[in-house]
Amino acid sequence: MLPEAEVKAELQGLRARIPHLTGSLVATIDGLVVAHDAAALEAEGVAALTAAALGVGSRLTEATGQGAFRELITRGERGYTATYAAGAYTVLTLLAGSQANVGRLHLEARRAGARIAALADADLDRTTF
Repeated sequence: MLPEAEVKAELQGLRARIPHLTGSLVATIDGLVVAHDAAALEAEGVAALTAAALGVGSRLTEATGQGAFRELITRGERGYTATYAAGAYTVLTLLAGSQANVGRLHLEARRAGARIAALADADLDRTTF
């Protein structure tokens, strides 16, 4: 099983480092919740939607010759939803208000994604037969 406590600590650190961050979630690429840090978030539904968005984003980057999926960001009236590859098995999804600094969001998310990837990939590689 993935180290949920360590992943959750990483998500809480993101909240402290990114102003206007309203929620975060780590899920497996097939849509299962690993950990989340958001009170008002319906985590299972967002994880399933993240998996669907990951599939479309992956196909789009490959079809356009851009290589493997790295990140996807959407902007709505009230803010941003950003999904980042976090290793071979997991993705990081962040929710941020409209006042968020997107550059800061990317910087911190990419760093956190690398740390989460190290945790998740090492754990899942150990459990593969």
